[in-house]
Amino acid sequence: MNYLICLLLVLMPSMGFAESHGKKGFHFESEDGNFSTNLQWRGQLRYTSPGGDPRTPNHFSDTETKNLEMRRLRMKIGGHGYKKVKYYFEVDLQPSRDADDASSDSAARVIDWRADIKQSDALLFRVGQWKINFNRERVDSSGRQQFVERSIVNRIFTIDRQIGVMAYGRLNPGTMLDMRYYAGLFNGEGRGTNNSNDNLMKMLRVQFNPLGRDLKWRQSDVSWHEKPALSLAVGYANNKGECTRWSSSGCGSLDGFSLGNANQYNITQYVAEVAYKYQGFSLQHEYHWKNINDSDNNTDYDYEGSYSQVGYFLNEINSSIPEELELAFRYAFVSEPDSSNLVLQNIRREYTIGANWFIAGHNNKITVDYSFLTLDDTSDNMLYDNNRIRVQWDVSF
Repeated sequence: MNYLICLLLVLMPSMGFAESHGKKGFHFESEDGNFSTNLQWRGQLRYTSPGGDPRTPNHFSDTETKNLEMRRLRMKIGGHGYKKVKYYFEVDLQPSRDADDASSDSAARVIDWRADIKQSDALLFRVGQWKINFNRERVDSSGRQQFVERSIVNRIFTIDRQIGVMAYGRLNPGTMLDMRYYAGLFNGEGRGTNNSNDNLMKMLRVQFNPLGRDLKWRQSDVSWHEKPALSLAVGYANNKGECTRWSSSGCGSLDGFSLGNANQYNITQYVAEVAYKYQGFSLQHEYHWKNINDSDNNTDYDYEGSYSQVGYFLNEINSSIPEELELAFRYAFVSEPDSSNLVLQNIRREYTIGANWFIAGHNNKITVDYSFLTLDDTSDNMLYDNNRIRVQWDVSF
């Protein structure tokens, strides 16, 4: 792969391509503007103590670990062809693994591949595999986050990457009726997996921009919105299959469940969402509800979760504070069945404070955050808690 890229870099000038470098990495474009390619490399070096989001009493009582990892090492390639067709794919080059995992678990993998066909701003079509546009926190790139990692809500409610098709667009831009819509059909089996039944995952998201200004899928007001921008959104998803959760690794199971048969779990999810940015201040909130109907056991399980986070560049109120510094706070909770007894309901909470130092916006930043994590466990009527600190350097070029 690297040899091919080097060869292209040498040959493109003689083929009539112009070269430059910008926020999306190295840029190559044909003289007539019909074809272009962006090539970008990205890495995240992270220190965590202890690691992960503890979910059970055993997790809270485990011996503390300290971990250094290359959390993400990615190659991103995107651009357009024939002007109306945009394409993008992303390769995860070095996924981390535990010592007892097979070496194949850290093999490079294609995580995103998609093509967008534009009829107009009001109607576009997307095909491929990507983090489907259900909720903001998950679609926001891990390189555009306000904290080192997403909240405890993400593992339970993310629909993650799916293979499918989607229609989307923006209507009435710049007015009080400004809105976006996303409607798609997907395999529902997660990343890189063929469908195991005759059902398709259904997803719908409607987003309103009542101030007439759109918000990009990224956190922190790095670009400093001169005028306020507000987004209000609701989403719905339904799938029938063997999965009870999804991740970048594909189809998986929530605690207390195992992979079912092809039609065992009927999952219905809803999300309500708010996002706001204005002059260095940012706010983001999501409320999630998820129902799992286990047809084999004729049983329903309910999950509820929410997070709220705010960030602010204090230079806005005191010019002596460096403009590269942002402070942020997040609160999140998850109400979920106890992993050892799915009849009982546990509550986990997260309180996180963080600081970002933006060297070159999100493309080069250092993030430090501290979390206080708790578990209200109904199986033994105990309250468990833990502290966690994380430091991360995220760089793209």
